[in-house]
Amino acid sequence: MSTPKIVLFYVFTPLADPEAIRLWQQALCEQHGLRGRIIVSPHGINSTVGGDIRQVKRYVRATRSYPAFSDADIKWSDGTGDDFPRLSVRVRPEIVTFGVPDEVRVDADGVVGGGTHLTPREVHDLIAERGDDVVFFDGRNHIEAEVGRFSGAIVTDAQTTRDFVPLLDSGRFDHLKDRPVVTYCTGGVRCEVLSGLMRSRGFREVYQLDGGIVRYGEEFGDDGLWQGSLYVFDNRMTVDFSDHAAVIGTCTRCGSPTKAVANYPDSLGRDLAVLCADCQREVADDADPQRSAS
Repeated sequence: MSTPKIVLFYVFTPLADPEAIRLWQQALCEQHGLRGRIIVSPHGINSTVGGDIRQVKRYVRATRSYPAFSDADIKWSDGTGDDFPRLSVRVRPEIVTFGVPDEVRVDADGVVGGGTHLTPREVHDLIAERGDDVVFFDGRNHIEAEVGRFSGAIVTDAQTTRDFVPLLDSGRFDHLKDRPVVTYCTGGVRCEVLSGLMRSRGFREVYQLDGGIVRYGEEFGDDGLWQGSLYVFDNRMTVDFSDHAAVIGTCTRCGSPTKAVANYPDSLGRDLAVLCADCQREVADDADPQRSAS
């Protein structure tokens, strides 16, 4: 019986021919029956794919055979076998769409001018040393933070990653410029860019959680500073780090506690909302009268 697994990784490195990398990654995933989402750009690669564990391991080995990707930090998680509807491999100007490709500079060592990387334990050390002066800054979209976030984190009202540059330029967070700021996101890729954008806008002491929430959860689970569930970009929608994860989300329809996220107002819509299981069923019944009658 096969064991489904999902891998998440990114590498910031200059790529002279992103289209050639796209074709190679497309063929590699098709060869091993993997589905998921891969973005390739002149800045590097960002990949989340899943499938049978044996095939995923073969994909990882083949990807790491390319010298620029040899040190990729691979993050593993359990899949369900039906986590992605299809395979999508695309070339874009940025591997994370902040909308400022010309502001992002990369070399063989990664993003130039980004924040200082801190391991989960080093984040704890920083807080032990600097106390309440340390600020967590959520680099994800607002919907993701509704079901899980670090205690006391600054959560923006960003609906997409493109919203962050206007938010930073608005001056709304200028009061943080002299404080130690720890940026965080799912696996770390968004903070590679966000931390650099913050530094170039005058934030003096910017850090990024190395490996993102995924790495933090692997080390501390729900016994540290993380609260709630982690939103993920596949059919699982959310994952927990333990059997005692806090439920901090609130259903947008009925107000009950929930960690569930769903398409809303209908299953075909692109908008997401925190929506409990009962309300999800009601929405499905409203959209399909035959279902509710059966």
